[in-house]
Amino acid sequence: MNFAKFGNELYSGKRSFDIVGNRRRWFAIGIGLIILSGLLVGIRGINPGIEFRGGSEFTVSGISNPDPQPAHDALAEVNSEQVARVSTVGSSAIRVQTEELTDSETDELADLLAEAYGVPTSDVTSSFVGPSWGADVTSKAVQGLVIFLVLVTLVMALYFRRWSMAIAALIALLHDLIVTIGLYSGVGFEVTPASVIGFLTILGYSLYDTVVVFDKVRENTEGVLDQTRYTYAEAANLAVNQTLVRSINTSVVGLLPVASILFVGAFLLGAGTLRDIALALFIGMLLSTLSSIFIATPMEVVLRQRDPKIAAHTAKVLELRERRVAEAEEDGLTADEVLAQARAGGLVAGRHLGQGAQPRRKTKR
Repeated sequence: MNFAKFGNELYSGKRSFDIVGNRRRWFAIGIGLIILSGLLVGIRGINPGIEFRGGSEFTVSGISNPDPQPAHDALAEVNSEQVARVSTVGSSAIRVQTEELTDSETDELADLLAEAYGVPTSDVTSSFVGPSWGADVTSKAVQGLVIFLVLVTLVMALYFRRWSMAIAALIALLHDLIVTIGLYSGVGFEVTPASVIGFLTILGYSLYDTVVVFDKVRENTEGVLDQTRYTYAEAANLAVNQTLVRSINTSVVGLLPVASILFVGAFLLGAGTLRDIALALFIGMLLSTLSSIFIATPMEVVLRQRDPKIAAHTAKVLELRERRVAEAEEDGLTADEVLAQARAGGLVAGRHLGQGAQPRRKTKR
């Protein structure tokens, strides 16, 4: 079966995945990932870039052998108490980061690095980032994140006129952010201002994907209380299935260029900023696609079912469905025939039984 036919069957309801019905499973996985991320951050900590922690940075260009050991040896001669962070930039340059050095130590280390790697002193550049500047960057990043989340909540609540959708979208966003940070901590990725930009960008992407799904949920659940064929949860589950192929296509189209940028930035050019942004985008876009499907909509259904009207309607639909199934069984219908009759009569939006009583198999006499 081709992908287009698969998408058409999902949209029409001929084929369906009970994503909302299995919400406890997805919530358990999401909570597990959040707890694991918290443990990783607590145990391993976050690896902040020099822009956040402050210090001196040296870049040695035009080298033939990017071995980090000469850089460590050079720093040991200048200040034996410090340990250098050495990373390769492309194939002919290295970056050496240290804690704060004095002016004389900076000049001495630059000369030693040039001598160690056999390059002119002019090929060694140095810069210094003060701790106060790093603290200011951290403060601005946190401030931007908080403002973003507050605006997201307000806009979602006003657009959909449902507080449940705003809260569910916010939970999905926080899930993506926490898990991404946990992954950075677990593998030791360095968090730089470029990474922070990437974090904020993926939150916007996650919000976009969630809004598309929620828009379909709102369309499917319009006037849901005026009928007794299907529940709110079943209509929302249909919306997730109808937008599933679109979400997958959007993610693949978005991830391919980001993966290309990540490969070029990390392996060909060695560009730190390009690599950091692409890495955050790649991880976050993948997580945001999953959260919009498995976290956002199921959570919105949970919150929405706290409404007494929705809860009463769900109970009424399930009660009527059980009664109709029992009546069909009394007529000697098998389980398959009961399901066919349910689809023909539109008992569950012409889709599948989903929640509620499952018919027992009964053979005709």
